Amino acid sequence: MSKHKANYMSAAEAARLIHSGDHIYVQGSTSVPDVLLAAIADRASELRDLTFYTGFSVSPGPAPFCRTECEENYFVDSFFVSNNVRDWIERGFGAVTPRFLADVPALFRRDYWPLEVVLLNCSLPNEDGYVSFGVGGDVACSAVECGKTLIAQINPQMPYSHGDPVVHISRLAAAVEVDAPLVEVPTPVPTEAEVRIGRHIAELIPDGATLQIGVGGIPNAVIAALADHRDLGLHTEAMTDGVLPLIEKGVINNSRKKILPGRSVASLALGSRRLYDYLDGNRDVVFRDVAWTNDPYIIGQNPAVMSINSCLEVDLTGQVCADSIGEKIYSGVGGQHDFVIGASRSEGGRSFIAMLASTRRGASKIKATLTAGAGVVTSRFAVEYIVTEYGCVNLRGVNMAERARRLISVAAPEHREELEREALRRFGRAFQRYK
Repeated sequence: MSKHKANYMSAAEAARLIHSGDHIYVQGSTSVPDVLLAAIADRASELRDLTFYTGFSVSPGPAPFCRTECEENYFVDSFFVSNNVRDWIERGFGAVTPRFLADVPALFRRDYWPLEVVLLNCSLPNEDGYVSFGVGGDVACSAVECGKTLIAQINPQMPYSHGDPVVHISRLAAAVEVDAPLVEVPTPVPTEAEVRIGRHIAELIPDGATLQIGVGGIPNAVIAALADHRDLGLHTEAMTDGVLPLIEKGVINNSRKKILPGRSVASLALGSRRLYDYLDGNRDVVFRDVAWTNDPYIIGQNPAVMSINSCLEVDLTGQVCADSIGEKIYSGVGGQHDFVIGASRSEGGRSFIAMLASTRRGASKIKATLTAGAGVVTSRFAVEYIVTEYGCVNLRGVNMAERARRLISVAAPEHREELEREALRRFGRAFQRYK
């Protein structure tokens, strides 16, 4: 334990530092400070007009403040709708602020968002008195920089990650000892269709490429297909268990990167205890503020950036929806747009948007037009490769009539005839030209 003094107290005592009207940032990823949130929820009858800023997080259930007694006075302003607040927002007790993830820290730094309190989940302090909140560094770095009152759970199960997500324990207005495991996210086993998608993408990734890989079955299928590659780099938003085998085999060695060569770069982490133990004290991995990791100008300085993300649906012109199901906001933009643009700036870079061709109910994810109310995350002006289990098509430099033809070729076969009718109606003779 560090010799540096900290202001230790109970969660109930720490919650007394919250005042009516406060704006509160809540750390995300798999390290949501639920003990502190529960103590604040217990004060629902005393506090008025609280605003909670939330982003990407993985929780076992609803946030502690999503209780009936909190409905009138606890409001959520979210830049990424996660499972712990999705129902709360859908019921009208919160709203979404659209913003590219790289730009969210500027909401604090340029005073668009007032910020009185920051809630964190931190490691034990090191010998110099610094604690780390590395698995949820992303926006938390800017919040710690700008927040007036910092309150943290001090948790021995939080890994000490190196880089930006550290703060000296003397800056904490309150430190609450909590010994609780971080949420673990199982590594999905790719389906047969996802394996095919992974192979389509891996065939287009050269040795020496710099990877940004999202979360889920398809990204893990891509990773599995890269086992025979060489000298790959990692500069990503979210680090998961999937990359560990490639790091251990030396496939990912970061030897050809221009930005922080020799070190893997991420902004947050989610996975198993194995991943968290790997990160603890590991200087081969650097966690940085998401305004830096997701800056397209920085991303683009690395060679052959391969941006690999997923989506919910794509229309025949290449518009990509990844955050909403119709009018219902389901998630957020995340880093997809940041890395699509970053990859376009990289020498030899490519961006891939991957998805299964059909929903679980058999509806096509490639549509004549996006579902009414759906939002565009990656515009048709920025999109490049679209990948399904039926193939991979490049839309860069391709007019909309030909795009429609290419996209239909990777749609589920049972939907192609209807899509062709819609494309013919929309593009007429121009579409027929590309038969």
